[in-house]
Amino acid sequence: MSDSPLLMIPGPIEISPAVRAAASGPPPGHLSKPVMAAFGRALTRMRAVWCASDDSQPFVVAGSGTTAMDMAVANLVAPGDAVVVVHTGYFSDRMAEMLRRRGASLASVTAEPGDAPCTAAVAAALDDLAAAGTPARAVFVTHVDTSTGVRVDPQPLARLARERGALSVFDGVCATAGERFRMQEWDADVYLTASQKAIGLPPGLALLVAGPRALERRAALATPVPMSLDWHEWMPVMKAYEGGRPAYFATPATSLILALDAGLGEVLEGGMEARWAAHGRAACALAAAWDALGLRSLVAKPELRASTLSALLYPEGVDAALVGKVLEHGVVVAGGLHPLRRSEYFRVGHMGYAITRPEMLVRTVDAIEAALIDLGRRLDRGAAAAALQAALAG
Repeated sequence: MSDSPLLMIPGPIEISPAVRAAASGPPPGHLSKPVMAAFGRALTRMRAVWCASDDSQPFVVAGSGTTAMDMAVANLVAPGDAVVVVHTGYFSDRMAEMLRRRGASLASVTAEPGDAPCTAAVAAALDDLAAAGTPARAVFVTHVDTSTGVRVDPQPLARLARERGALSVFDGVCATAGERFRMQEWDADVYLTASQKAIGLPPGLALLVAGPRALERRAALATPVPMSLDWHEWMPVMKAYEGGRPAYFATPATSLILALDAGLGEVLEGGMEARWAAHGRAACALAAAWDALGLRSLVAKPELRASTLSALLYPEGVDAALVGKVLEHGVVVAGGLHPLRRSEYFRVGHMGYAITRPEMLVRTVDAIEAALIDLGRRLDRGAAAAALQAALAG
């Protein structure tokens, strides 16, 4: 076993040797030739990973997924605008709070933790706003909520928003590069993420692609946008870097830009369909292992379960002490996060580099199995890893 614990939380994640090497040198200057070249390639590669149109605009800003969320809200919404928020967990609730602070008028479509609202409920919320004379400016959706492992299908929600004249904004922090998303084909307007998830980097970058309608909305927005979040401040810099020209607004995270270029290159090896499929296979194989361990998902409906993480209910007689026991066996997993059910479940991340390394998945399953045995569960040692490997081979 490695001396270092294996990081299998829903972000940050284990990173590849190539990404680690790209980020590990002395920090380069933001106008150095290597950074300018890497930045330009990364922006072009983002369109490919997002499956976005040529006239969309990628943004790379030092920050977190929360920064990317705030950037979307600030550039698209003015005080008094009506918006619809689709709630599937803790981070959907965070998006709603950001919109409240911006002064938006919210229509929330909710579900119990571990479930997601149906498309008809979202349509009803949009229709109610239109009937009241305040049509929605945008629909905000969390593609995969990191707190619950609930995944929604973005395609019908993007179509619904377009039919009702609203923008569609998707928080892809725990989904981008791990879950299928075709921005141009599905006519989505904004898709955002952070570097430390399925993109496969250390934390530190907020990543977002805005489509043409979203850019038009920013151009028409009269309400000031905080300078550090303003697309109009960042866009000339992004365009200059992609064109190979120097530009400056604020200092980028230069080491992470080099890592981003490397990480996006790895994501695109074999194409996006192959990358999404690899995450799906890993999730299905791990589901077989969870079954062998007697672990049930917080997400009751299989079609709502994410490919990038598992939210697993503690079995009878086991509590949050399991997380510490798993660490004793060399693997880091995460406790529950949703405030209403935090004490009932734990979370395992499986995205990015780890899904290309079956031995990491086996090590994770073995550690959870050993921890459960330590806590008094009677299990057939090795059966879960065998189920995982059989599923991966099949």
